[in-house]
Amino acid sequence: MIKAGTLALATVAAFATATLYAAEVGQDQRAIYTHQTAPTRFIDANGTKLAYRRFGKRGGVPLVFFQHFVGNMDNWDPAVIDGFARNREVILFDNAGVASSQGEVPKTVEGMAAHAIDFLNALEIKKADLLGFSLGSLVAQEVTVERPELVRHLVLVGSGPRGGAGMATLTPEFQEMIKKDSGSSDQLLLDVFFTQSAASRAAGQEFLGRLHARSRERDPDVNDKVAPAQVAAFAAWGAPHADANAYLKNIRQPALVVGGSHDIVHYPVNSFTLEENLPNAQLILYPDSSHGAQYQYPARFVADVTAFLNREE
Repeated sequence: MIKAGTLALATVAAFATATLYAAEVGQDQRAIYTHQTAPTRFIDANGTKLAYRRFGKRGGVPLVFFQHFVGNMDNWDPAVIDGFARNREVILFDNAGVASSQGEVPKTVEGMAAHAIDFLNALEIKKADLLGFSLGSLVAQEVTVERPELVRHLVLVGSGPRGGAGMATLTPEFQEMIKKDSGSSDQLLLDVFFTQSAASRAAGQEFLGRLHARSRERDPDVNDKVAPAQVAAFAAWGAPHADANAYLKNIRQPALVVGGSHDIVHYPVNSFTLEENLPNAQLILYPDSSHGAQYQYPARFVADVTAFLNREE
């Protein structure tokens, strides 16, 4: 009869051997991580140290996420990120000067895109699907224009084109929310991402609960240099000019445009403009939703985007 102590030692030894073998054959543990547990790593991207998290199902084309205005890696909804990570590899990162990343925050979308391209190159990624939200969606557009060979599919959430309606400045509605909710980040997210309806507010409260679920090794809040630089980038991108939409004809990858029917940050008309001018685009507008429509309907959003990413090019 095997003694309990002997069995325990044998189990530990077997686990250690299996772990060593996995390391020897080059297998990593990314698939066991979730949004709550994935470690923050750092990489030198052409001289700038950028923070990122990489996890999910290995193999295939990774899905790279581009974050919103003054957001960090922990501002992504775990329900959305883990929903994708079950079936594909996901990569979150802080662009230059944001949260855990070093460097200066660029004052143009083009400057942010340059850092993002350096990041993808540093990770030796040859092809990726890009998902950009709000400011991140502008950066994702620019990356696709500058390095089209890097991008397979493009998902633009809460987005808009160059020179879009109301994009030269922060919209009056958005500015009013910032003023009203000064000092309360949760209330600002609730007011900006969700509408005033009972159903939307309830979804917003659920979102806030998920947002704070990660309790260890959270990404730090952005510093006070981030917002002014990012506002300048918004202004430069949104400035109206002749043929502002012409660049969209050069984005030939399959594109999915997702928005909220009552978005107060990037008005819904901008989603229609993107869909009309991108050569290979489809549009989804979620009902009774504002700038965070994907967080109001996380399961539907993951299903819709997954169907899009899985389709034949």
